[in-house]
Amino acid sequence: MLRFVLERSDLRGRFGRREFLQIAGMGAIASSPFGKSASAQGPANTAASAAASGVRRAKSVIIVFASGGQSQLDMWDPKPQAPREIRGDFHHISTSVPGTIVCEHLPRIATLADRYTLIRTMSHADHDHGSAVYLSLTGQYHAHISSNPAAKPTDLPSLMSVYKRVRREANSIDIAGTIDQAIEVNGPAIVAPQDIAPGQFGGLLGREYDPMFIGNANTDALAVPGLMPLSELPPVRIRQRENLLAAIDRYTQSADSASKVLDLQGQYHKAFGLLHDPQTRLAFDLSSEPEHVRRRYGRNRSGQACLLARRLAEAGVPLITVVWNHQSRGQDSDPDNDESYGWDTHNDIFDALRDRLLPRFDQSFSALLEDLESRGMLDETLVICMGEFGRAPLVALEPRFAGASPGRKHWAAAYSILMAGAGVARGKIVGKTDRQGAYPASESFGPWDIAATIFTALGVDPSGHYLDPLQRPYPISKGTPIHSAYSG
Repeated sequence: MLRFVLERSDLRGRFGRREFLQIAGMGAIASSPFGKSASAQGPANTAASAAASGVRRAKSVIIVFASGGQSQLDMWDPKPQAPREIRGDFHHISTSVPGTIVCEHLPRIATLADRYTLIRTMSHADHDHGSAVYLSLTGQYHAHISSNPAAKPTDLPSLMSVYKRVRREANSIDIAGTIDQAIEVNGPAIVAPQDIAPGQFGGLLGREYDPMFIGNANTDALAVPGLMPLSELPPVRIRQRENLLAAIDRYTQSADSASKVLDLQGQYHKAFGLLHDPQTRLAFDLSSEPEHVRRRYGRNRSGQACLLARRLAEAGVPLITVVWNHQSRGQDSDPDNDESYGWDTHNDIFDALRDRLLPRFDQSFSALLEDLESRGMLDETLVICMGEFGRAPLVALEPRFAGASPGRKHWAAAYSILMAGAGVARGKIVGKTDRQGAYPASESFGPWDIAATIFTALGVDPSGHYLDPLQRPYPISKGTPIHSAYSG
């Protein structure tokens, strides 16, 4: 049976393997019991919406989600003229675009500035990880803003789940002919202390609309080891087991527990489908990459996750989320392990960024952009690097958190994201913040606008709606595509 790579160490504490499966369902894509709705817009409406926004159609969207909150001041929006308690310890460097600067510890990304757009005026009102991750990955506020709620079946679905739903409603793609419509790599995102952040699942749409979750892609050559055919299990035996499962299905569909059984059926049938498809195995087989390419991305979780994202885009997966660091603040419990570090740098921010986070991010993210460009894929792949918020302008020691040197608190009033590919302007800065990097000094945007941009790029009209299991309509997005990122 297919085994998704979910490490028990990733889920210790609040959730064990069973609890995670109850929430996630491991990305099953069983047939929809909800019927068809009028929510998905027709081709003419979608094309008109995209043309009006300036957003170009993308074959794939890759979201690199830097959970925990990257510091805009220490990465994307340096303020060299501000007092040290605001600007921090780092210097800035010039990029390949004259007149623009980034942090000195992003030298590779600086050389690629002529291939991306920085948006420096992202802004919203949620200040805690759980609900802010939910906002970022659904495009809508949680009912309990600035909190750390548990994931619930009544949550709004993630962007990935909404995409799967509207595509199924529209009947516009051959679902059976693809690996999955939405895949999350190196997830699920965990917020401190050890809680799985909401907003990553199917929510009120049901578990069948969860994205497929792939955990640590750096553990094996094959990112999903269960896809490797077993010598003791030839194809004929797989077929026999599939036929047996079908017989059991027919019997159990009439049982009282049919709804729970149906949840499992989707998982089983998806697993068999993947086992039968050699193209699927090839997409996940990182060993087929030249060693120098794997080293270029970085032989670590985030680096290999970015590499797998490129391979999934090549295989035709439309929507891919890479959780760059699977824990927002794992350094508290494992300070000597680079893999544990997240962007939630309340204290020791400059040591963590300089020695742990920025070198690896500079390597893996620049490798993704360069690799997509060299393969001719960047023009048809939209890449978005974002987190749930930024960091505060004031550097200060927080006694409630581990660490001996100062850091920065959460800050959602102004932060930065990066966009590249699929028609996004090259070498552009959108928006400016005030002298402290605290508030937008020009037009601002929110996670809802990112959602609208993603859907438009994937050929879905963001002004449309989808239906929940009770046939109630929900908006696909409440935002507007970020047209400023596309104009010259």
